[in-house]
Amino acid sequence: MATLADSFLADLDELSDNEADVIVEDDADAENMEEDVDGDLADLETLNYDDLDSVSKLQKTQRYTDIMQKVEEALVKGSDMSSHGIVLEDDPEYQLIVDCNALSVDIENEIVIIHNFIRDKYRPKFPELESLVHHPIDYARVVKKIGNEMDVTLVDLEGLLPSAIIMVVSVTASTTSGKPLPEEVLTKTNEACDRALALDSAKKKVLDFVESRMGFIAPNLSAIVGSAVAAKLMGTAGGLTSLAKMPACNVQLLGAKRKNLAGFSTATSQFRVGYVEQTEIFQTTPPSLRMRACRLLAAKSTLAARVDSTRGDPSGNTGRAFREEIRKKIEKWQEPPPAKQPKPLPVPDSEPKKKRGGRRLRKMKERYAITDMRKLANRMQFGIPEESSLGDGLGEGYGMLGQAGSGKLRVSMGQSKLAAKVAKKFKEKNYGSSGATSGLTSSLAFTPVQGIELSNPQAHAHQLGGGTQSTYFSETGTFSKIKRI
Repeated sequence: MATLADSFLADLDELSDNEADVIVEDDADAENMEEDVDGDLADLETLNYDDLDSVSKLQKTQRYTDIMQKVEEALVKGSDMSSHGIVLEDDPEYQLIVDCNALSVDIENEIVIIHNFIRDKYRPKFPELESLVHHPIDYARVVKKIGNEMDVTLVDLEGLLPSAIIMVVSVTASTTSGKPLPEEVLTKTNEACDRALALDSAKKKVLDFVESRMGFIAPNLSAIVGSAVAAKLMGTAGGLTSLAKMPACNVQLLGAKRKNLAGFSTATSQFRVGYVEQTEIFQTTPPSLRMRACRLLAAKSTLAARVDSTRGDPSGNTGRAFREEIRKKIEKWQEPPPAKQPKPLPVPDSEPKKKRGGRRLRKMKERYAITDMRKLANRMQFGIPEESSLGDGLGEGYGMLGQAGSGKLRVSMGQSKLAAKVAKKFKEKNYGSSGATSGLTSSLAFTPVQGIELSNPQAHAHQLGGGTQSTYFSETGTFSKIKRI
């Protein structure tokens, strides 16, 4: 039987055999990784290279040339309505639209690369310009217009930039620390500007073609979000069929770019909104309702894309109905809440309520009944001032108390039935002393009704007699005769 140490040694031998194979595989991966790193470094070197052709290669590709040629021919020829009866995926114009959407994204990336090239070359001449003009195409136009001119006030920038920015650029150029560029660097910069402007015009042609065809390819989707946004959504999703299969929450995020806020709050940043924010409905909605409008737009756009993918409504009436529904909902959201209506009081119940009667209720009424004295105090006589506890109308008023002519404030208080009944009950009981005579016998009795009462303890002795005479040997008492059955 193998010991525990032997099993450990066997495991170590197996691990050592496996490590040899792993080392060989790791070496192969490391070689591939080194090749990839070298390729990435080579790409970085080409990006920083002075030659524009090594940086911008899109215009030299065959794909760019073919798509632009087809787009120009389609714009000249116009739309062919006869081909719209076939399946959408087999339509050549639909395939061209998908290619154009992918090409427009590549053109945007290429313009950004050329913009970085222009900034690097023109920074020694005017370093502050890139912080004043942010749009790549506007920057290229301004750089081409200014050139090596040191006095920017002599350059006419009207039509290229807004008047406020033109003034800021002129003031900043008068205090800049830049120096004129060499002729060779200026030539490369102007060439890069021309290329960026050419790419921008090509992008406009592509978008014009796509927007002109979106009315036939996706009429319902275009009716909701517009042709331009519909083309971008379709291109990013990879076609109308892919867009129709996509849930609404993903359609809302198509084209969204997460913003780097450098640690600031994301409460006001709408980074969860993509191309949908470029629609007219989204822009005209108040900022507080834009996220709700965005979700509604994404949901209806998905439904419209599904209708378009199946050719359910080529006329676009479904999309227009969806758009009207969205507009009514947003208007409904903006309505103020209804005014709070005053709640009327319930109708008073004039009928007397039924209460149980009886001896207990009558006793309670007698116990809490208002006295004659309080009735007079609550009553005032017309034209006669009432007397008060402090005089001159101050303090507690006495009402009609003492105004009967006697000049006194005392009113004879009549005894209630309940008090009379209690007094009679206590009178029947003998509160005097016992019948035995002694030195401590008193003729005073204390009663709860009249207080101290003088009574004769022997007053009732002659009625029934004393001792056993009152019971067994009474003169009036007789024996009872009981009949046996």
